[in-house]
Amino acid sequence: MVTDRINICGIPATIWGEKSEKVFLAVHGNMSNKEDTVIRLLAEAAAQHGYQTISFDLPEHGERTAEGTPCKVQYCVQDLRKIMDFTRNRWTQVSLFACSMGAFFSLLEYHNEPLNQSLFLSPVVDMQRIISNLMTWFDVSEEQLKSRQEIQTPIGQTLYWDYYCYVREHPIQKWDSQTFILYGENDNLCERETINSFVHRFGCQLAVVESGEHYFHTHQQLADFSAWAKQNIC
Repeated sequence: MVTDRINICGIPATIWGEKSEKVFLAVHGNMSNKEDTVIRLLAEAAAQHGYQTISFDLPEHGERTAEGTPCKVQYCVQDLRKIMDFTRNRWTQVSLFACSMGAFFSLLEYHNEPLNQSLFLSPVVDMQRIISNLMTWFDVSEEQLKSRQEIQTPIGQTLYWDYYCYVREHPIQKWDSQTFILYGENDNLCERETINSFVHRFGCQLAVVESGEHYFHTHQQLADFSAWAKQNIC
């Protein structure tokens, strides 16, 4: 596939596919990057429907690991705005693909965008619950987190007080885009009832992959994702 690597306001990005008036803006998840396997598969599926795809690295990911900007929600949504502004100036029809925490950042920043459609893979739709779960698992109280500001967990995830406060102060209240969600039945990060609640609240279409996990990485999981994307891109 044709790719063009560019820089948008200091953010490394990749444009996939032949020139088109339609584009998917792709937002990757944690421990991923702008050219991860699911991004490539999405770009290939989108190209079959006449779309280009634009993807980019979030802070601390891909080409930005040594940049120094932490992957906090308040910085990530600023990057999403810069990328969307760039995208709106160059394509007439914009759709969204987002994975894991990338979906949460997109829900925060793009809730007023007139998106053609949205595809979410293993989306984080309630970040406060996930942070609260991490705090419970590792016996971290709000008072401790507030006092120390940041706490490293044994699984490599850092808990930040300002991140936690931002999430509490910015609940997801609006999402009008036609949305398709692919979810693994064994997702150990995003609880099924949380996904079901989001689907019911915003009228999304949910597909569940048997034996699927939060991180789609096996041959079968990736094949299921690719087939789902091709079926639901419109």
